[in-house]
Amino acid sequence: MQKSPPVGKCPIQISLSVIGGKWKPIILWFLKDGPVRFSGIQKKIPGITQMMLTKQLRELVADGMIERTVYPEVPPRVEYSITDDGRSVFPVLMALNEWGNEYQKRKYGSWNQKCAETFRDDIKE
Repeated sequence: MQKSPPVGKCPIQISLSVIGGKWKPIILWFLKDGPVRFSGIQKKIPGITQMMLTKQLRELVADGMIERTVYPEVPPRVEYSITDDGRSVFPVLMALNEWGNEYQKRKYGSWNQKCAETFRDDIKE
């Protein structure tokens, strides 16, 4: 079901309502390589509670950024995968990563190049 379009919000507010927060960008990033089960996502994100991960995944599904696939098995298997809309945010995440690295260098004198290299490789594909 599609949500009604936001009234009176600027594009930055809309963008942040979809991908903003502590966990959503990280969740999107971990889904870039293919479908992942709930437990797989939870293991990759230290500190996120089961309730918070469930909430964030539901919001990302509702916004069309990821898909939830339930397989008719016993016990049921559920996987999450990124949609085209979700993948379209990677250039934005790359820009945030680069800004974060520059900020980190200015503020603390170091930065995390590994994340940036991984982003660049994926965007080229």
